[in-house]
Amino acid sequence: MEIVNNGFGQLRKTGYSRVDRWDTKTTMELSKMYQQILSLISEDPDREGLKGTPVRVAKAIQFLTQGYNYDPKDILITAKFKEEYQQMVIVKDIELYSLCEHHMIPFFGKAHVAYIPNGYITGLSKIARVVEAYSRRLQVQERLTTQIRDCIQETLNPIGVGVVIEAQHLCMMMRGIQKQNSVTTTSAFTGEFLKEATREEFIHIIGSTLH
Repeated sequence: MEIVNNGFGQLRKTGYSRVDRWDTKTTMELSKMYQQILSLISEDPDREGLKGTPVRVAKAIQFLTQGYNYDPKDILITAKFKEEYQQMVIVKDIELYSLCEHHMIPFFGKAHVAYIPNGYITGLSKIARVVEAYSRRLQVQERLTTQIRDCIQETLNPIGVGVVIEAQHLCMMMRGIQKQNSVTTTSAFTGEFLKEATREEFIHIIGSTLH
């Protein structure tokens, strides 16, 4: 690796250095299976373009399902604070990427999450992390929606929780019915959000462009 002057009298290293952290045993076992899959679909796993593919896919699937390694309730607890605020807290447009458990093909979209505190709030980023922890598992959108709702309700005990997810499913777009413009919307509510007025306020805000 070459050492060069950056023009400010300081030296820096050039080149590219990457550090991967994976479970070695799991990666090797998975890579053997993916190599077999390549053979079963009439590919040559030893050709140049595919030589490293089984290992890369083994690492990718561990990343895409890393949500199994986290307890979303613990995520909220790490930033749980007493606060006498009892108005709606909304984190909208949270990007999510997940794998459909039926075909292990991605679905992706946005989650909109709201809660009304009842003595406790949580860090705003923790809401997004809860979405991430549940979405990085083999999922169906319906379950994902209720898991996020229940996690917040059970951990913070707020006056109410509202969750809406809008997602596109590649299992509908790439295969099967092949409808590229379809969007699936799911929702789940507790407490105050079961009331029509509160629910309508939430839906109105997430449908508005305020930023």
